[in-house]
Amino acid sequence: MDQAAFSDMFGTIIDNTPYMKAIGAVYDGRSDDGLTMRLPWREDLVGDPETRVIASGVVTALLDNGSGMAVWDRLNEFKPIATLDLRIDYMRAAEPDRDLLVTAKCYKLTRSIGFVRAFAYEDTPDDPVAAAQAAFIIASPSLTPKG
Repeated sequence: MDQAAFSDMFGTIIDNTPYMKAIGAVYDGRSDDGLTMRLPWREDLVGDPETRVIASGVVTALLDNGSGMAVWDRLNEFKPIATLDLRIDYMRAAEPDRDLLVTAKCYKLTRSIGFVRAFAYEDTPDDPVAAAQAAFIIASPSLTPKG
């Protein structure tokens, strides 16, 4: 499957991932910088009503999901993956009442591991709310359940 056709499925994947659907995440496209997801700001996603900032758990889930999809983007196919390691550095609070973007790119792919960097931000990854470094195991055919 060519790159464009596979990445065209990312919107459908996000729409059918229960947690991503519940929080309202959407696929925003891909570029040389990686794939981008958008989380429209919603009142029910706020962690602290006084600051109106999106809860950190929501940001974590968005970074993890976007990072996994970046591995699929690099593989150019769907293979079972699982998060091995996810480190998130929170650099500042998200801005209240603003959509949050996550851009993730798989920068290194081995036979069994995908390494990803991702950023959560409002306007530009150069001013991130959070930065993530992740590693994902890629299931080999011998590890994939049969049946």
